[in-house]
Amino acid sequence: MTSGNSTRDFSLGSLLDEMRQASPLVQCITNYVAMNIAANVLLAAGASPAMVHAEREAGEFAQIAGALTVNIGTLSPDWVAGMRRAADGANQAGKPWVLDPVAHFATAYRRDTVAGLLALRPAIIRGNASEIIALAGGTSAGQGVDSGDTVASAEASALALSRKTDATVAVTGAIDFVTDGKRAVRIEGGSALMPRVTALGCSLTCLVGAFTAIRPADPFVASVAALSVFAVAGERAGRVAEGPGSFGWKFLDALAALDPATLDREARLLEAVPA
Repeated sequence: MTSGNSTRDFSLGSLLDEMRQASPLVQCITNYVAMNIAANVLLAAGASPAMVHAEREAGEFAQIAGALTVNIGTLSPDWVAGMRRAADGANQAGKPWVLDPVAHFATAYRRDTVAGLLALRPAIIRGNASEIIALAGGTSAGQGVDSGDTVASAEASALALSRKTDATVAVTGAIDFVTDGKRAVRIEGGSALMPRVTALGCSLTCLVGAFTAIRPADPFVASVAALSVFAVAGERAGRVAEGPGSFGWKFLDALAALDPATLDREARLLEAVPA
C-alpha cells in the first residue's frame, strides 16, 4: 500500500477508518493545561477520551481502556501515584501505554518520576527533541517545556533510546521522526502556528494512544498514523487560519473533516535508515 509518497505495507487511511470505527476509549492522564484540548482532539479525530488520574481508580480504569497515556506536565505526589497505578494496571491487562516526559530534565522530582515510569515499560515515548536527547543521556538546550533543539539533532538519541527501552520513540517538531530501533520515518507537514497554541503536543500524545489501542502489537505503525493525521490536519488548518486563535478551532474542524483518502493523498512520509 502507498501512504503519501512512501511505499509501505500499511495504509494510513485504513488505519484512520479503523480507529474511527472502533472509537477506542483512551485513558489520558495529562496536565491541567492540556485536558480540554486533548479531549477535544480525541473527539474530533474519532476516539473517546477519559481523564482519569486518581490513584484509587486509575489502575482499574486502565484495564478497561484501550490504551493509556501519561503526561507529566503537572506533577504532584497524588498524581504520580495515579500514573504508576495506571501503568501497572495497563501492563497487567496487556494494554499499551504512552509516556510523554514533559520537561523531565528540569527538576530532580521530574527526573525521578520519569525514571520510575520508564521502569514500567511504556510502549511509546513521545516528546520534543530536547526531551528525547536528555532522556537518552545527552545534553539538550531545552528550557522548561520548550525545545531548544531540532528534531534532526535528536534522531540518534531517539534510536539509542528506542533500543535501550524497547519502546517506539516519536520526536515531534517541524519534521517529526519516529523509530522503533529497526524502522524509522520522517513525517512532514503541520503548521508554524501549532507551537503557538498551548498543549497541542500533549494532545498528540493522546491521539497516539488512540491509534495504539487499535494496533497494540505495532506501536511504530500506530505512532506514524497519529503523527500523520496531526501533520495533514495541521497543514490544512494552517492554510485558512488568521492566527493562533482561529487555528485552534480550525484545527479541530480539520481533524474531524479529514477523510481516509485525503490522508493517504496528503501525508508525506520519508523513510529513514536507522544507523
